[in-house]
Parts: sequence; C-alpha cells; structure tokens
Amino acid sequence: MQSFSASPMYLLTSMVKNRRLMFDLARRDAVGRYKGSMLGIFWSLLTPLLMLSVYTFVFSGVFKSRWGNSAVPGSHAQFAVVLFAGMIMFNVFSECVNRAPSMVLANANFVKKIIFPLEILPCVYLLSALFHACVSIAILLTAEFLLQGYIPITALLLPLVLIPLCLLILGASWILSATGVFLRDIGQTIGIFVTALMFLSPIFFPVSSLPPRFQRFVFWNPLTFPIEQSRNVLIWGKPIDWAMWGIYLMLSSFVAWLGFVWFQKTRKGFADVI
Repeated sequence: MQSFSASPMYLLTSMVKNRRLMFDLARRDAVGRYKGSMLGIFWSLLTPLLMLSVYTFVFSGVFKSRWGNSAVPGSHAQFAVVLFAGMIMFNVFSECVNRAPSMVLANANFVKKIIFPLEILPCVYLLSALFHACVSIAILLTAEFLLQGYIPITALLLPLVLIPLCLLILGASWILSATGVFLRDIGQTIGIFVTALMFLSPIFFPVSSLPPRFQRFVFWNPLTFPIEQSRNVLIWGKPIDWAMWGIYLMLSSFVAWLGFVWFQKTRKGFADVI
C-alpha cells in the first residue's frame, strides 16, 4: 500500500508545484456556486453588501447599540462596521470548517487518481473563502471611509493577521476532512459546534464588556485573537499585538502540521471506504 510523506517540506513543495491547479480549482469553486443564477458572480458583492445593510439597520435603528461605552463614538452605524469586521473573520473560518468533513467525499473522483494531490483540497477551499472575504473587506473599508472619512494605514497589516488564522483553518480542515471519510456523523455535528463558537466569540460584544473572570476563557477561543486584531488594524488604527501574534502563529502552525500528518496517515484508506 502506498505511503504518503507528512513532512512540512513535502507539503510546501506540493503547494508550490500545484499552485496553478489550486488557483484554478479555487476560481471554479468561487464562481461555481453562482452558476445558473441571473446575477452570477455579482452575488459575491451583493451578499456582504446586504449583510452590512441589515446589520446597520438592526443595530443602529432597532437596538440603538454601541460598542462598549465609548470605543465607537458618533454614529450608531459604526457599530455595524465593527460587527461586520468580526463576521468576516468568522465567515472565513466557518465556510472552510463546515465544508471540511465532506471535502474528500465530495471529490471522490480525485481519490482514485493517485497522481492527484489530495492534500491541496483544504487550500482550494480556503482560497475560495478568502476571495469572498476580500470582497467583504472592500465593502467594509468603503463603509468605514464614508462614516469617518479615512481608512487607517494599519489596514495594510491585515494579511499578517490572516496568516495564523489560515494555518489554523488548514489544520482543522485536514483533520475534519480525513476523519469525515471514516466517521460520517462528524459532518452533521460540526455545524452545531461552529454556531456555538460564533456566539462564544467576541463578534457581537467586546471582550472588555465581560467580567474579568470570564475574559480569560474567551481568549482560549481560537477565533478571539484574529477577530480582535482585525478590528485593531482595520478600524481602530492600532498595530498588531506582536507577542500574542507570535504565540498564535506557533500554535496554529502546530495545528496545521498535526492536521496534515493525520491527513497523510489516513489517506491511504480513503479509496477503500469511498
């Protein structure tokens, strides 16, 4: 039975070698979901625009919400911008993780092809999710400019915020996609977990609003750091917390490596199960 290398160097080599294939599949995935619709790819722009409009109406017009006591002065609509920034980070995570358990099963025709690099499938789904995130970020920055008249220069640091999150997503995707082949129930339960994680993440509330004894538990949430840091660089104009970024990068790198090892060790049994 064929064995597959689980070394990081093998992964990097495979990603570089198959980069064109990854981008082609990601483009097909991003565009394919709108295939047959009248508006086509325009939905990728319309959907986050509608989301931002709904958030603005509900939180500024209905709930009269503010972010904490004074973090967001002025228009209530800015609360929707803060919320939307958190939702963008969460949506990248949820889109990939929700699809991960069925990733290999949905591409069963690739499993039979020994020459096809199955390990790049999580990268393909991640690239597709990042495409939609980029569209949402463009809308967010436009709304921010209209509300406050400028976009902080720290917004250029956002790719650095995304790097550890992407590594975490890849690790989780490799684990879930491999496990989902042998344990089909995981695909039915992951949605519940992701939904619970959304309400436990600081998307609808600032961490500072919680009692001190609960704040430490929120920081154990793997989405807390990228959500908080994305707001810092996109909205507040604050630099990244580099110490925490380094720790988060090391932990997410370990998860990515662990997930890749699990995927490579179990993939030799995919064809037998499928």
